[in-house]
Amino acid sequence: MPEKSKPKLARQLGLVTLTATGVCSMLGASINVVPFMIQRNVPGIGPYVLPAFLFAAIPAIFAALAYGILSSAMPRAGGSYLYASRGLNPYLGFIASFSQWFGLSIVIGVIAYICVPFLRDVTLGLGWEEVSAYLETPIIRVGLALALIWFFIFINIRGAKSYERTLLPMMFLMFALGVIVIVAGFSFDTTSFIEALKVSENRIIQPGPSVEFDWLTFFSASALLFSSFIGFDSIAQAGSEAKNPTKSLPRAILLAILSVGIFYFLFTAAVYNTVPWSFVASESIKKDISAPGLLSYVLPAWLGVAILVGAAIALINDLPAMLLSVSRLMFAWAEDGIFPSAISKVHPKNHTPHIALIVAGSMASLGVLGSHFAGDFFLGIDIMVTSMMVNFLLMCITLITFSKVNPVLAKEISVIKNRRLQLLIGWLAGNYLLNLIFSNSYL
Repeated sequence: MPEKSKPKLARQLGLVTLTATGVCSMLGASINVVPFMIQRNVPGIGPYVLPAFLFAAIPAIFAALAYGILSSAMPRAGGSYLYASRGLNPYLGFIASFSQWFGLSIVIGVIAYICVPFLRDVTLGLGWEEVSAYLETPIIRVGLALALIWFFIFINIRGAKSYERTLLPMMFLMFALGVIVIVAGFSFDTTSFIEALKVSENRIIQPGPSVEFDWLTFFSASALLFSSFIGFDSIAQAGSEAKNPTKSLPRAILLAILSVGIFYFLFTAAVYNTVPWSFVASESIKKDISAPGLLSYVLPAWLGVAILVGAAIALINDLPAMLLSVSRLMFAWAEDGIFPSAISKVHPKNHTPHIALIVAGSMASLGVLGSHFAGDFFLGIDIMVTSMMVNFLLMCITLITFSKVNPVLAKEISVIKNRRLQLLIGWLAGNYLLNLIFSNSYL
């Protein structure tokens, strides 16, 4: 009798699901928190948040182009590890992807942990004080965070259909609720906000004074805001499961970063259109702030709850896509013999790397426990941002060296085939990223 063939990953993810994977990995705490808490983290940025956002988008788009080009030649699970190990250096490929894997694994736990306070605020907005108090107890917060992680591990193990049916509705709902912020933010203005603040808290404020532009502050802010675009690389990690991968992977990467970039900018512009930047800056020093909290002064209570629900969904949506990403990295390592071969096992029915997903869930669970006991969960985010910047830089260098290191594989590139244009993208993106990495050291 012929030997039974080994189960393999199945190409079941279409363009929409691949794009959603990137979108959901990018949208989360970044959109609701980072553009406003930046006033505390980068003092002096003042009214220049939106220009810094646009500047941060430039290297992100170039990095996305580099990923798209490389993914068309190597449409397999492993993404950045595969590209750097085949097109640059095997050692550098593993080191870069390992730091990425470690950072993302911890951040998955961090995200699950900070999801609970958002859920608590939703229940508080609905008037469910007992439920809200219940969610504040440590054992419930940790337990619910772990439950979220392992629920999405289960969803991922069940296969592409289960993953798609969970991810897409949540993504569309997240966008729909986010539109409320955009419409509301542009429907009001700073005068409306100042009047609402006076009525609700009897506080009188004035729009902020002029602030002198400073390049170092601007670059430092851009480096922090660049973290908002991290996540599109999760699409590349699913290379072995994409339908028509040489076309769908590059398209999904570019669609994800363009749609998220536009949404980010409109969302942030809407909030700053209503809330004076000086108020955002002063409040950020006193406490942690977010878009729902800032707009709550001018919105009816029910709309405020809807925005909180959107913020909670945006955070939760990070989990299934990021778990897919880190598990496929381990899967690729195991296939190359770097990790134990057991991690490359594929579920015979669902065609998913179930062992890799379980290991990913275990690492993310450590991130939850670390966030709880250490108390400083932003450390995990800092690790992830730094590792991803270095990873993106290596992808740009890989694009530059690819044709010399691996000329046979380089011929498989099916998008932006012009070598001069490839080199231009690699060099421009690399220089931008180096500037951001150095600027990030001043934060």
